[in-house]
Amino acid sequence: MPCAACGLAACAYCEACLALGRSRACALLLRSAAQGAVPRRGEVPRGTALAPTGGGLARWGLSAAQSAAAAAALAFLARPPAGDEPGRFLLWAVTGAGKTEMIFPLLQHTLDRGGRALVATPRRDVVLELAPRLAKAFPDTSLATLYGGSDERWKDAQLTLATTHQLMRFYQGFDLVIIDELDAFPYHNDHMLAHAAASSCKPNGNFVYLSATPPARLQREASQGILTHAKVPVRFHRHPLPVPRLIKMITVAECIRKRNLPSALKTNIQISLKRDAQVFVFVTRIAQIETFVNLMRHTFPGIHIEGTSSQDPDRASKVTAFRERTIRLLVTTTILERGVTIQRSDVFILDADNGLFDEASLVQMAGRAGRSMDDPAGRVVFASSRRTRSQVKAVAQIRKMNTIARRKGYLHPPSQT
Repeated sequence: MPCAACGLAACAYCEACLALGRSRACALLLRSAAQGAVPRRGEVPRGTALAPTGGGLARWGLSAAQSAAAAAALAFLARPPAGDEPGRFLLWAVTGAGKTEMIFPLLQHTLDRGGRALVATPRRDVVLELAPRLAKAFPDTSLATLYGGSDERWKDAQLTLATTHQLMRFYQGFDLVIIDELDAFPYHNDHMLAHAAASSCKPNGNFVYLSATPPARLQREASQGILTHAKVPVRFHRHPLPVPRLIKMITVAECIRKRNLPSALKTNIQISLKRDAQVFVFVTRIAQIETFVNLMRHTFPGIHIEGTSSQDPDRASKVTAFRERTIRLLVTTTILERGVTIQRSDVFILDADNGLFDEASLVQMAGRAGRSMDDPAGRVVFASSRRTRSQVKAVAQIRKMNTIARRKGYLHPPSQT
């Protein structure tokens, strides 16, 4: 753009980070790295006594599966460096496995050694939810909470909790960077945020990635032994993940045009309502929600049915009403595919063959069912006119996690399920 400061007709600036203020080519940009506080992995300063790796696991009350994964991550943090690049560790945990509790020992490991740690998550609401939990878990540690509009932007803290966009504020500032839900928007496929994350970690530091559905590239690296990882294949209640059922039905657009729902879908939803479940109905398009909600209300009279999406100003209040069982059936887009836990819920994914629903989103949406100790065997239905590779792979991934959990003895014995 034309610049009054330098007089150039075309002075470059960065569009990616405008939220932090305009950075022009002619202006001075200052950055500084934090001092190294944590010894290089495998190096302990003379006279320093450190607790053995994994020694603090007991205080966190983790399950056997959680403890095994946390111990593997701690062992990785303690290993000697392989080079001058930060280490990378993947914590692959199924939906509802309790990922937050598993990172507490890793944070403690870093903080005990005088280091600085960062937990980055895609959404502001998750940051606000995690902040009191971290403050309670680490009462003697300074905590900075960063998101758009936060008043703690310049707070110097040992532990930082932030949305992923806030990573642009840091350069080699952390010994441990934990990226939560790296497969989710906006972090997924955003090269600018990936660059910001890479720049935020010290050269001798470590990344820990958390995900229930890691990107295909990381899954390949893990299977090939390139990326060190640990799997948590079971939820905290030690029951298997609900395996989706596939039913054949016409598209939502055809249902709206014909003003009728297929009998297979009606029967399955009636089963869920009869067993007193809260019902998620996922669709692909915001434009279809209002009309489809009216069709559902006509089909299931007497049931309180609502719809919501990213464009709904009342989304938060509707989710609350759904959680409190005032609303029984909620038609929604993938805006609710993660981060929402509803007691006794069933999941219906319509147009499951649509390209908008990839393997990861199908697994995440299916993960809304069976999260409760009181109702661990929630129902999941993939409804579509054809079977796709994404559906098959999503079902296979869920089955595989159940197989691993059973083989490792993490599941309740059959007599108790």
